[in-house]
Amino acid sequence: MTHAAVTLRPLHELVPARFDTPAILKRLNAASRSLAELKGVAASIPNQGILINTLALQEAKDSSAIENIVTTHDQLYREGAADADKANAATKEVLRYRQTLQTGFERVRATGLLTLNTILDIQAELEHNRAGLRKLPGTALVDGAGRRIYEPPQDAREVQRLMGELEQFIHAEPAFDADPLIRMALIHHQFESIHPFYDGNGRTGRIVNVLYLVKEGLLDIPVLYLSRHIVRT
Repeated sequence: MTHAAVTLRPLHELVPARFDTPAILKRLNAASRSLAELKGVAASIPNQGILINTLALQEAKDSSAIENIVTTHDQLYREGAADADKANAATKEVLRYRQTLQTGFERVRATGLLTLNTILDIQAELEHNRAGLRKLPGTALVDGAGRRIYEPPQDAREVQRLMGELEQFIHAEPAFDADPLIRMALIHHQFESIHPFYDGNGRTGRIVNVLYLVKEGLLDIPVLYLSRHIVRT
């Protein structure tokens, strides 16, 4: 069975009120409380550098594991404290993720913006190449049996347009009056649906989630450890 490439609806056409359901609001309130607690605890720790380094490494490990890049804590802490050039390929990938998260955080903190150029740089640093947005058709997502289950937009101009619209939506808080966590979920869904890169979409998207929370002031430092939940489920 084949699947035609989808036509994605622009996020700005959505009506914020559709997300004001009791079930969503209940989960939203719980998530907001947890984030506020995390932000408060992180602020109370004297040496935040150690916290950032440790949790970023944990997030890097599990986010990479989702993409079948597997390493151990021993390898990470050993190579992270020594010469990373001597590490094996998987460990290098995870250490690169940590560095990319830190670089993205510093840029968002300095500018208050999460731009398309920042997203492009995140993917380039993760994948160690400058392929940029997809230009050639043929990208499809397959299941474990090799069957196509989803085809993202294929036309290069459409990918560019959709990413431009996504960048505008990221900074369109007054025009789209919804809680930042609702907007983050929509941004993540749209980003992964566009699947803008040849490689690195999942890890780039998970970094964008954390950086968006920093941009919105829901986190002061990138210490949200989302990937463990994904790995466990």
